[in-house]
Amino acid sequence: MKQIYHLATCQTCKKALEFLNPGPEVEIIEIKSQGIAANVLDKMAKFSGSYEALFSRRAQLYKKRGLAEKSLSEQDYRSLILEHYTFLKRPIILTETNVFAGHAKATLEAAKAALSK
Repeated sequence: MKQIYHLATCQTCKKALEFLNPGPEVEIIEIKSQGIAANVLDKMAKFSGSYEALFSRRAQLYKKRGLAEKSLSEQDYRSLILEHYTFLKRPIILTETNVFAGHAKATLEAAKAALSK
């Protein structure tokens, strides 16, 4: 199972998908319309080491809700991501053994290598 979670309206995600050039064996999941299942998020957190690693502090809701001033727990990060898709860092590339979160060049290069295996 190889999956890429992205937001269709996000230009950064579009560029990342173009760079990754996933084959037909990779399932492309649009998080706004399809969401993310709790068990999949839990698997991602297990691979990444935390829910915080999957959390986007760039989300507008993060600022609107004043979350930067709060001390968030791992359970808070999990709940927020499940509550609203914008809290999930993107894109997320999930393989059988790893997760890659975000659009940093090194992250995308590692994800591309993992997807080609």
